[in-house]
Amino acid sequence: MTRTESPLWRFGATTVALATAFAVVACGSNAGGGAAPVPHNAHAGQPPAPTQPLRAGERFVDLKMAEAYTPAPPEGGGTDEYRCQVIDPGLTKAAFLTGTQVTPENVAIAHHAIVYAVPPGGAAAVHEQDAKTPGLGWQCFGGTGVAGAEVEEGEAAWVDTWAPGAAETLFTEDAGFKLEPGSLIVLQLHYNLLATDGKPAGSDRSAVRLRLTDGTPQTREFVTWPLDAPTDLPCAPDESGPLCDRAASIADVTKRFGPEVGGTADEQLEECGQSAPKPGNTQTCDHKVPEPMTLFAGFGHMHLLGRAIKVELNPGTPNAKVVLDVPQFDFDNQRLLKMPSPVEIGPEDTLRVTCTHDAGLRKRLPQLSKLPPRYVVWGDGTSDEMCTGIMTVSPRKS
Repeated sequence: MTRTESPLWRFGATTVALATAFAVVACGSNAGGGAAPVPHNAHAGQPPAPTQPLRAGERFVDLKMAEAYTPAPPEGGGTDEYRCQVIDPGLTKAAFLTGTQVTPENVAIAHHAIVYAVPPGGAAAVHEQDAKTPGLGWQCFGGTGVAGAEVEEGEAAWVDTWAPGAAETLFTEDAGFKLEPGSLIVLQLHYNLLATDGKPAGSDRSAVRLRLTDGTPQTREFVTWPLDAPTDLPCAPDESGPLCDRAASIADVTKRFGPEVGGTADEQLEECGQSAPKPGNTQTCDHKVPEPMTLFAGFGHMHLLGRAIKVELNPGTPNAKVVLDVPQFDFDNQRLLKMPSPVEIGPEDTLRVTCTHDAGLRKRLPQLSKLPPRYVVWGDGTSDEMCTGIMTVSPRKS
């Protein structure tokens, strides 16, 4: 994994990193033990949440997929398709993003959606990916799937997560996420065909509404700070196979995604001060705060085997504070959690991220049940995992 010079993601001459800023409603959970597989048709038929009124200085920009798309199950069986579509917002001047709302056309098959913002530097790679892929858009999963426009590399940003009934969440501060001219929107739709036994179920042409403002000299610019921890999840006790070996699994990730992604598992151990992997369900990593900043919100990102994620400020001290707690993680409900009030942090502070995964979920999830067991490490695929607390912060002067 390529790391930037600063732990805060930087785009160009100014900081243009974006974070998830908008909550979605819960898809479902297992109160007795973390996230559980969610019925894929649980959201069908829910009406979109009403739009909140514009505030002073704001405007709406309504965008739509270029044309209708008819999802199809992946080759080899299954009922899920993750499809990315590129939409150009046509920005001719910089603007602050203060709200987003996704409106799928066909809610019978649209299970959830993610909106990514790609700065001008990644636009060519996105257009190239779109042009070389047959049909409208391209297959994707945990990110855009485009080298040069990935969230984990700081080349793109996770802007919004949607599930049916989701409402827009707005910050009350004079702050937003900066979009430069030439930025693109990538809309990832998770289409589920479980209710139709994997057969085509009509087309969808989803829309995205952006809430923008020009801002003022006092507007605080949000940036994102990703707090990663390793993923070293061994096969379950009743599983076996060649990919249950850590080295073999890393080699497989490298083959599928290249050496940068394949090298992340070992690189993270070094960054977290761990001399060797510690196989198990729960992993942790401490991150020193690099500069004075204000913490506004955060959200947890894992994949389908995620159970829980937490971020703690100064753990083990009298001033310890939990700033992000997702005890029942749901891949389809990766929602932003705002601080009750902004938290001031600085170089004297530490943030610890802790993730818990569960290999036992593999047999219970349609997307994974037919795949061979594996020792799960960091990777971009459905069968791989991640552990990231993505914090929304604004740098401040000392």
